[in-house]
Amino acid sequence: MFPLPAFRFYPIIDTEVCASRGVDPHAAAVACFRGGARLLQVRVKGSTSAEFLSLAEHIVAAAAGTGATVIVNDRADIARLAAAGGVHVGQEDLPVESARAIVGTGLVGVSTHQPRQVEEALRTSADYVAVGPVYGTLTKATGSSPRGLDLVRYAAAGGKPVVGIGGITLSTAPDVLEAGAASVAVISDLLSTGDIEARAGEYVRILESG
Repeated sequence: MFPLPAFRFYPIIDTEVCASRGVDPHAAAVACFRGGARLLQVRVKGSTSAEFLSLAEHIVAAAAGTGATVIVNDRADIARLAAAGGVHVGQEDLPVESARAIVGTGLVGVSTHQPRQVEEALRTSADYVAVGPVYGTLTKATGSSPRGLDLVRYAAAGGKPVVGIGGITLSTAPDVLEAGAASVAVISDLLSTGDIEARAGEYVRILESG
């Protein structure tokens, strides 16, 4: 089962976003763990498989002493090789059941951007359904306009834990949870203050204090 509602804060370490801000992704992940994050995703674009695996292995090792779960984006093979807690797949990645065959009992999450995709995801063995972009974002080109909170509400009625993603900030995260999301994925806002550990700590205090 997706480790919720204990972990409502779900930071994503995106290597492209980190590179654009001059931030080392491994250091960013460690800062999130120090700030209290216990669920984290590693998203790697534009690197070789070997580089992706190396980063995933190092982040999984860093998480070991904290009890945090590390999810690998896109690559079920790397998730398994790195002994990560699971994999997150998009609409153009491996189907959920194919990813499940690779990671076994590990967590499998899937991205959705419209009601039909939500309905399809709910029929799979996915442990959670990510919905977005909730707000406008330049982090990732999904081909979808901002969905607002309506799609979050729609997905939340389906019975699986829902993760809201896309343009979420510290000020809007509580609204996403109130709409029915079990967790919020945060990318760019993690780097907004220059102190990732402190920013992560703010999210943990605000979202998980209850």
